[in-house]
Amino acid sequence: MSGIAGWIDHVRDLRREQPTLRAMTAALAQRGPDGERLWVTEHAALGTRWSDAAGTGAPDQPWVLQDAGRTVLAAAVTGVLYDTGDLCRALGVSATATQAELVGRAWLRWGERFAKHLDGAFAVAIWSEQRRELVLARDRLGNQPLYYHPFGAGVLFGSERKAILAHPAVEPVVDADGLRELFSYAGTAGHGILKGFHQVPPGHVLRFTEGRRSSYRYWQLTAEEHTDDRATTIARIRELLGDSVCRTLGTGAVPGILLSGGIDSSAVTALAHQALAERGGGPVRTFTVSFGSAEEFKQDEIWGSPDAPFVQSVVRHLGTEHTDLVLNTADIIDPAVRGAVLRAKDVPSPLGNMNTSLHLLCGAVREHVGSVLLGEIADAVFGGFAWVHNKELVEAPTLPWVAMARFGGGKHGLGGDLLAPDLLGKLDLNGYCADAYAGSMAEVPRLDGESGQTLRMREITYFHLTRWLETLLSHDESLASAVGLGTRMPYCDWRLVNYAYNVPWELKSFDGREKSLLRAAVADLLPDDVVNRAKSPYPVTQDPAYGRALCARMEALLADPTAPAAPLADTAGVRALIDDPSVLDSGMRAWVARANVEMLLGLNDWLRRYGVKVEL
Repeated sequence: MSGIAGWIDHVRDLRREQPTLRAMTAALAQRGPDGERLWVTEHAALGTRWSDAAGTGAPDQPWVLQDAGRTVLAAAVTGVLYDTGDLCRALGVSATATQAELVGRAWLRWGERFAKHLDGAFAVAIWSEQRRELVLARDRLGNQPLYYHPFGAGVLFGSERKAILAHPAVEPVVDADGLRELFSYAGTAGHGILKGFHQVPPGHVLRFTEGRRSSYRYWQLTAEEHTDDRATTIARIRELLGDSVCRTLGTGAVPGILLSGGIDSSAVTALAHQALAERGGGPVRTFTVSFGSAEEFKQDEIWGSPDAPFVQSVVRHLGTEHTDLVLNTADIIDPAVRGAVLRAKDVPSPLGNMNTSLHLLCGAVREHVGSVLLGEIADAVFGGFAWVHNKELVEAPTLPWVAMARFGGGKHGLGGDLLAPDLLGKLDLNGYCADAYAGSMAEVPRLDGESGQTLRMREITYFHLTRWLETLLSHDESLASAVGLGTRMPYCDWRLVNYAYNVPWELKSFDGREKSLLRAAVADLLPDDVVNRAKSPYPVTQDPAYGRALCARMEALLADPTAPAAPLADTAGVRALIDDPSVLDSGMRAWVARANVEMLLGLNDWLRRYGVKVEL
């Protein structure tokens, strides 16, 4: 795990600006707590931070290539490249070549198509001195973040927004478009929320020369006819997922696994256990978060069962070395923890205690391992989300998660119901969501002649694999990185994703359950109770004290004449919720109501702590 920060300016002499580059790089210290390196020439400045969780020493990056004493290029990369043996042979370099060198030499060999030859979770920055050109690239699914901000006669860039904000001339501003993106959770590729900020879209290579930016899309989902029968499809899913788990395990320090007892993380755990056993290694280290005791769990329409019994079933079956982190309401409402989450994500989030609990879990895990495997995005790949099994939500002409929020009582986007009516009128969150939906519908790769449920579920899957992933992956990556923990996502393998994208829905749900193919693919590796467990999302607290604590913070916001979000809030709506906070306790309505509260409180903290100016 590491971080990149940089500044390109075709007019200014950046050799005089090293203190600014140092400040930008230092802003990423949590991503790379073990050291930094700066590289500066007249018109390019590049800084890196690194973590030595694997115990391999400081990486050689930025990697700088010189010819006759003159710089040719400098390259830096975050994340991890998998199976680099073929790449080393193709480039004619030693197997000990660093990732940054491989990236730099791949660019020299293949130009903007270089990213096609990289496999893994990565973000790349390359400066070509001869061409006076900056190259930024991001992996196919967007596991690693990379932001940029056109500035003066050049561009600022960094692994997180905070690196760009560390530049003294950059003022954080959010306009109506940024608020729309924020309060819809739309996951628009390339959107940076803050005015002037952008993110490199997944699967893209961007090139910046003086006065010009070009974009090359090197990967995207493709529609292909699926001809495999059920047995062959199940076997292929097992093969692709198993191969991905092996590659994400790597050959260095063994990652831990975040285990929930659901089929997604349990499948990763079982395949990792198998792979390590074949290497003569193990046991797998697993980690789980929960709230209070099992007796406190209340089944509702979203959370069908507590994780603990299923986690223990996997632990016993595989013999993993397991650690539980049990949290209470005081842990997840702690202002210090909430502040740390905001600093990790750089923007407010509707996910509330999911944020704080995952942040605390990652901090505890980091005491044992340097990186973890997660079961994330399996729902997007295999059709596990609750809304894909509700006909009304599937047919709704908006983003599926926004349709889900409306189903739970929401009226405006995802988390916007406590904004002032006049502000909601200006933002038109539902119109923005409808436009985002229409934009995605126009992009969906589909086969000629597809119709009915087959086509509709392909469209829904596309929304998940593009827009939802842009929010989900950054959620996990940023919270883990904030405590120096690397994340690896086996379900993000592009070969697996594209294969599953083309499996018809009737085959994906052949036994009438969610994620039928995944269950069948790993059924022989796991206990029956885990294989047959119905979907239950990431755990949240069901303690009514959590809702009361949120209301106390809203009361304080309304009473504070300096609260920046107070003029943006629907005072009557906030008061009504404070008077009756029971809707915040548990279930679908609580999921929606909490999102509204968390976004208002998060907006207030963000505007204040980051000094964000609202420009409408």
